[in-house]
This record gives sequence, structure tokens and C-alpha cells, in this order.
Amino acid sequence: MADHDLTGFDRGTFTHDGITRRILRRGTGPAVIVMAEIPGITPKVLEFAERVAAIGCTAVLPVLFGTPGRDADPAYRGRLNSGLYTASSLWKVCVSREFTLLATGKSSPVVTWLRALAAHEHQRCGGPGVGAVGMCITGGFALAMAADERLVAPVLSQPSLPLALTKSRAGGIDISAEDLAAVRGRCERDGLRVMALRFRGDRLVPGDRFAFLRRELGDAFTAVELDDSAANPDAALPPHSVLTEHLIDEPGQPTRAALDEVLDLFRTRLLEQQHGTAAETPTTPGGA
Repeated sequence: MADHDLTGFDRGTFTHDGITRRILRRGTGPAVIVMAEIPGITPKVLEFAERVAAIGCTAVLPVLFGTPGRDADPAYRGRLNSGLYTASSLWKVCVSREFTLLATGKSSPVVTWLRALAAHEHQRCGGPGVGAVGMCITGGFALAMAADERLVAPVLSQPSLPLALTKSRAGGIDISAEDLAAVRGRCERDGLRVMALRFRGDRLVPGDRFAFLRRELGDAFTAVELDDSAANPDAALPPHSVLTEHLIDEPGQPTRAALDEVLDLFRTRLLEQQHGTAAETPTTPGGA
């Protein structure tokens, strides 16, 4: 797949607490924050965002790392260039104080900025709330963001932090005890539903992590776990990216069914409920 020139996406910025990042947007309707995986906002991440826009939502993509639209597939970029680009994105994450890669019981500092973005987009786009999808290292961000009541549809796609280097890290996720308690309270009080996706053989997303979420969230946690054989065999890496690189976009395929389940969550929580909720009047973005 060639690089995406970002045609069809509006470009802007958002600033909170002195930190400014670029933002891509597409669509109208309630906002869904789409947080990319390493190495960044690839053409397949943009394809997912286009699907979110197609159902009647506004896909909002913060640029947390990487070059938006750049395809990192070795088949297109070449193994050396692909590896260097991916390593560059990963290095920026590793040296950044905003991402917590190893600690358990801690939300990454960048979550504060993402919550502010979600609040801003809720005011801008209206609707009953905001959705969020985190992928790989950003997967757990969607969970921590749900401590804020404006986040009503969190999706954790292959949540990979903290890196599962020890048993304790494999059996937890990157969220503070305070934020987790707030999310649990919302599940019990407000009927919040948390969805997470993984391939069963993915070592970056161990089964113990999903078991932890089941214990903490109970029936409010929906796990979508796929056999590795369901992954796109043409992908460069082992089964990992359910909604993007390893998606087989054909009816009847398990990954397509998983994608449809995610979109259905947004329809139910953001669009169907909007008919019974007075949507706020969209305003001109203050940070864009």
C-alpha cells in the first residue's frame, strides 16, 4: 500500500497545558478519538478512521508519534527503511516522559492531554459523549480516559502496556488504581461497557491481562479474542493488529466481525443514544 496523502482529512492542532499536537479529523457527528499504534498513523489506521466517519461519527486522530499517512509495510517501504522508521517512532516513545512502558498501576501522563482533547471534541461535535480506540501501546489509554464521564465507548485493541516482561506486568494494564476505580464505578453505576480485542497467541497482549480486566470490570468487560489463524497472512508481523494490519476485510472473516462489533458499539453508545440526548451545539475549536 502506498503512502496516504491525507486527502479527505482536515488538519489542525490542539493545545492543553502548554502541549500542542497535530490533529487529523474526518466526518461529522459524535467524536471518536483514534489513537494509533507504532509506528504511527499508517494508511490502514486511516482506513479504520474512514469507517468510523462512514457510520456518522467524527474520527479524531492525534499525532502522538510517527509521520501521518506513511506506510511502514516492508513490502512497500523495504525492510531496512521500514525497520528504521519503526525504530525511530519507538525510540521517541521510549524517551518520552509522557508514555509509561513498564510501570504497573500507573496511567501514562499523556492520558491527561487525551482527556482534554476528548472534552474539547465533545463540546465541538456534540452527542451523548465520546468514543475512543487505542491500539497496541495506546490501547490502555482508552481505558484510563474512561475515568472521565464524557468517554462513553472505550475500545482497547491489543493493549500492550505495560510490556509483559514479568508475570506481574502481564497480569495488569497501564492504568492507575484511582482511574481504575473510577472506571469500575462507572461500569456499576452508569452501565459503561469496555471492549478489548486480541489474538490469543499475541505475546504482547497476554491472556492474563484480559483475565485481570474480567476480574476488575466483571460483566461490563467484553473480550474479543481471535485465533491466530484469523489474522491476515500477508501482514509483515505475527498476529497483533486486529483492526488494521491483520484485518481480513471480507464478510465472514473473524477480524471483519471484530471490526463490525467495534463499530456497533459506537453506533449504540454514540448514535442511537443521541436521539434521546440533546446534542450540544458544535462550536469553533478553541485549540485547533
